[in-house]
Formats: sequence, C-alpha cells, structure tokens
Amino acid sequence: MGEATEKGSLGEQKWRFQGNDVLTTASALTTASALTVRGVLNLIVDNLTKDDPRAVVPLGHGDPSPFPSFRTTAVAEEAVVESLRSANFNCYSSPVGILPARSAIAKHLSKDLPYTLSPDDVFLTVGCTQAIEVVLSVLARPDANVLLPRPGFPFYEARASFINLEVRHFDLLPDRGWDVDLEGVEKLADDNTLAMIIINPGNPCGNVFSYGHLKEVALVAKKLGIMVIADEVYGHLAFGGKPFVPMGVFGSIVPVLTLGAMSKRWIVPGWRLGWLVTTDPNGILKKSGVVESIKGFLNISPDPATFIQGAVPHILEKTKDDFFSRIIGTLKQTADLCYEMIKEIPCISCSSRPEGSMFVMVKLNLSMLEGIKDDIDFCMKLSKEESVIVLPGTAVGMKNWLRVTFAIEPLSLEEGVKRIKSFCERHAMKQ
Repeated sequence: MGEATEKGSLGEQKWRFQGNDVLTTASALTTASALTVRGVLNLIVDNLTKDDPRAVVPLGHGDPSPFPSFRTTAVAEEAVVESLRSANFNCYSSPVGILPARSAIAKHLSKDLPYTLSPDDVFLTVGCTQAIEVVLSVLARPDANVLLPRPGFPFYEARASFINLEVRHFDLLPDRGWDVDLEGVEKLADDNTLAMIIINPGNPCGNVFSYGHLKEVALVAKKLGIMVIADEVYGHLAFGGKPFVPMGVFGSIVPVLTLGAMSKRWIVPGWRLGWLVTTDPNGILKKSGVVESIKGFLNISPDPATFIQGAVPHILEKTKDDFFSRIIGTLKQTADLCYEMIKEIPCISCSSRPEGSMFVMVKLNLSMLEGIKDDIDFCMKLSKEESVIVLPGTAVGMKNWLRVTFAIEPLSLEEGVKRIKSFCERHAMKQ
C-alpha cells in the first residue's frame, strides 16, 4: 500500500492553510479583482459570439499599442535594444530604481515645474499600477480614509478594499466639464482623511483640468491638511482648449505625490515602467515619514526590469516632438470622430467633447430602449450581438453611463460606433 493510503486520504488531511482567515483573504482578492476594469472587460469578452465573422472592435480598454497609428517611436525601440546589448543592465536594480533613470525622469519632469526635482524625489515602479499600490499601502492605517473621484479608475477602490483602507467618493461634475465638486470634497473630509486623488488628464472622462481649477484643488487640500495624489499617467495627452498642467506646479501650496509612467505617452504599457514622485519643495512628506515609508515598501516589492530602466535616459532625451505631435493629432482626430458620431445616436448623450486621455464618458437613456436593464446589460448584449466591447459606467462609478475608448484606428472606431448605432436602433422603444 502507498503511504497516503496507510495514513488516510490526502483529502481528509487537515491543512493549516484551510482556515477561515485564508478563505477571507481569498474572498477579498476575488472581490478586488472583480472591481477592476480588467475584471469587468473579461466578463464582457467572454460573452462574445464565437462564430461572428466580423472583427471584434475593442472600445473598452486603454491600450492602443496594437494599432499601426499608435506605434511607439523608433527612438524608444532602439534605446531598449542598445540597453540590452550593452550588458550593463542585466543586474538587479536598486529598490528605488537605478540612478541614471531617476535623474533623467527628474530632469524631464522639472521642465514643467517652477522648481527643480532631485533624483531622490523619484521612485521607479512596475508601471503606474504599482505606484498606486505603493501610495495607498503607505497611507493605510486603522480608521484612515482617502478621497477618490467618481467616476474614476477602479483600481484605487480594488487595492484599497484589499488593504482595508476606507475610500470616500467626491463627484466630478459633467455639466462643468468634469471639474471636481470642491464643496463635496470639504464635506467628505474628516480628521482621518489623509489624501485626495485626482486624475489629469481624466480617465474615464477625457477631461483636462485648467490651471485655475487645479490651484483651487490645492487650496482646498491645504485647508483640509491633506496631500494630493496626482495620477498623471496620461500627462501631456491633451488636445483641446486647455493645456496639461502638472499638479506639482502647486507643490509649494500642498504636498503632492505624482504618479506617472511611460505607458501612455510613449504607447508602451507592456514595458511596465512607472514612477512615483514627491513634488514637495517644502519637504513635508519627508518630515512626516512618507518618503521613508515609500522606500520601505519598495524594498520588499518587485522592481521594473533593469534593461528598461537603462533605456529611460535615451528615450526621454532623444524622443522628438514630431512623435508626440503625431500621437496627439491622431487622438484629436479619433476623439472628434467619436464625439460627432455618438451625437447621432438618440439614446446616448455626451456632455462634453473629450479634451485629453483616451476616453469619453457618455450617458445612456434607457427609457428609449427596450429589453435593456442597465449599462451592464447593454454592454453584455452589445458584445454578443455586435462584437463591440465597451466598458459599462458601473465599473467606474457611474451607473447607466458608458466609457468609450477612442484610441484605436479611425476606421475601426467608425465601424464600432456604427455597430453601436445599429444595436440601439434594433433595441429602440417602439412608438
């Protein structure tokens, strides 16, 4: 007989990892993943009709890298090849990132600020996602809370739920170009509020905050005694009437933790190179222990691939303006096309023309549709009937809205919106 038979079935064995605490953790992980954009889109993709001969039109995610119009610059590709071939970056990285990369990022970001950043202000992360994990984990403590925008990027809620950090939502106002409801921010905050998060240019709204509005945000945060976490992963992807202004410009008013990445501006999300930057000329974050906590977290977490870090100085210094102009021009073209075509669909309305990032939020009028219960039902049936993927607004905090991505090939975008129109006409309420 085998040993397992002599001592009883392995299935009957009592294992230490089978306790309720482990099950609770697993449940928390499952719940957190379901809250993410990726989790919701996976459900919608699973609902596609397998035998539809038409190509799937992906209007739900923010990764345009597969499309020819959005290919990254050859400068970036050559920099990575050169970094690999040099054999200088096959080693482990410093937990905070290698010095040449941090120096290059500090110099790059300082161009838009009224003061000069130091390499010691820069911490490299595995994409902007890890930067979010770092900053929320550093802030997590009993009874603490942070203020998040609604609609917003749901990874913040997902991560906060897993580390038991309370979140409270302030509104972005669609009738004011998605500006922050600053009165609402003041009402939400209490003595346990540590920070407010803003995303600029906006995901999911496609808005760009003005200089004046960002200064108002800084003054309200100062009044409340909280820091601002500025998610600027879409930084500089602005193509409307308002230029991109980094929140760090107001670092002398309020301490700012700026989150960014190469992912969106260079169209290389798979390279996973992000950063967390303390834009804080008064040194408040250092005095409060936040900087040391960031270093401590990074000391026990993964680092970006060293050869990608090694390519950063070359990429930042050598990328020409015509590459950025081409990407911005394409985004403006597709944003305008998306906005104008959506206006022709009676049951969908768009409060404002997108001015930045890669998305636009549009509102569903369910009273004009038959057999559609809500935004999730709309997106599930749309994928099944038309092979078009759109993110339901519920995923970003706005029930019965949709987040539409316009960062794809113009012809594919046009085809996708035409299919949405056909879907709405087919489900239109009969007179």
